[in-house]
Amino acid sequence: MAQLLNVTIQVDVLSPTELTPAETLTWQQARAATDNAYAPFSQFHVGAALLLDDGSVFQGNNQENPAYPSGLCAERTAMFGLAVSQPQRRIVGMAVAARPKHGDFVVGMPCGACRQVMADYETRQGQPIPLLLLGPDETIYRFRSLADLLPFQFTSENLPPRA
Repeated sequence: MAQLLNVTIQVDVLSPTELTPAETLTWQQARAATDNAYAPFSQFHVGAALLLDDGSVFQGNNQENPAYPSGLCAERTAMFGLAVSQPQRRIVGMAVAARPKHGDFVVGMPCGACRQVMADYETRQGQPIPLLLLGPDETIYRFRSLADLLPFQFTSENLPPRA
């Protein structure tokens, strides 16, 4: 007989004035990163900002390509770029912002591929990474862990044992 499994996550719904100073910086840097997105096809500019353990912020943005699968989302450009340039740094917070080329910021949730990469990065790091996303009516969602976006993520435990 089938059983029902309930999955519950907690998301803080905040006004911009309720963010900590570090969160405000990260949020502003994610919004600013949208200015340098390369999105001539979708006209949808996305920026990501990673707050690092030394207080600095590392940005990424979406980079499109006419061979559509060859582009990359803002979340992954930020995380992969950080892993290459500053592998010793730990991420202590993250924010993602999205807007049309000419317009106000909109609710924009990370795609499935980004959710998988984000959750894996958090697993590799061994500690939760809080995430800020725009919610409705100018609110900001604070997820306490990237894994909250993908509760049934694919992990190395899903791979067959190596011989």
